[in-house]
Amino acid sequence: MFRATQLALISMSFVFSLLFLTFHELAAQSESLPVTYLDSITEDEEGNKLSFPSSVFAEPVRKEIYVIDSKSRVIIYTSDLFPLFTLSKRNGIENPQGLTVDASGNMYVVQGGTKEKPRNKISVFNASLKWERDIYFKDFEGADSFIPARLAHDKVGNIYVAGSYYLGVLLLGNQGQLLEILSPEEEDRKVHINSVTIDQTGKIYLVSEEVSHIYVYDEDRKFLFKFGEKGGGAGKLSRPLAVGVDSRNGRMYVVDYMRHTVSAYDKEGKYLFEFGGLGWGEGWFQYPRDIAVDSTGRIFVADTFNNRIEVFQAKE
Repeated sequence: MFRATQLALISMSFVFSLLFLTFHELAAQSESLPVTYLDSITEDEEGNKLSFPSSVFAEPVRKEIYVIDSKSRVIIYTSDLFPLFTLSKRNGIENPQGLTVDASGNMYVVQGGTKEKPRNKISVFNASLKWERDIYFKDFEGADSFIPARLAHDKVGNIYVAGSYYLGVLLLGNQGQLLEILSPEEEDRKVHINSVTIDQTGKIYLVSEEVSHIYVYDEDRKFLFKFGEKGGGAGKLSRPLAVGVDSRNGRMYVVDYMRHTVSAYDKEGKYLFEFGGLGWGEGWFQYPRDIAVDSTGRIFVADTFNNRIEVFQAKE
């Protein structure tokens, strides 16, 4: 009995030592990363908890943060993360999937169909966040079944829309007219694109979860390069869903839904490091879905199944 108790205590001591070393190593690794955890957004202006946030957007003019969660609402925060107000069904927000805000403060929201309003669309709100008009998808093959997922706008007011596993990205004029379909190819076949981002210089970034590549174009839609490699280990992408770009240095951050990580690349697409991992504490993720970077280098990650937006600061 005494010997068994001794062995049990030794085993427990060994396990706790391993745990201590593991946490110590993780803490040291975290301190060495060029990114530090700052805070988390978890509530709206009434103190209600976020519910599975799926989209986050850092508005570059007013410096506001826009969040979409599973309650079909858009919640707006100040630059210091204070919740201002919420837009919901009574404001024309019915089934939001993604959004962007132009330099004049107009908000464009891609919305999926509902039982009452089955057509997918882009809803346009003015700078006072009042609904103005809807843009419907038309004049291209598959328009009736096109399911919008993410969107971005360029300097001249054109709108780029990525669909749910659509072969390419729609380029629309400000009134909704189809101008072009931007379609990257791999081995002479078009690939599915699930997200689009445009940075402050006008570069366009298309994310393909299918092949784990990010395609980069200049503001004239000339292809520049692609980066990313499919896989399940460090330096690889399993299911990339979105990319955020630091305007200060061109560093690109890709959120990976299945690996629960954010991978960082330099402005030429060279892999640098990753942070995160599956977990519930500060700096960990559980199936993150979106990412945005503001002008100060803060990184906002939609940590979906942890019901929060995590905020990190990138070091220069």
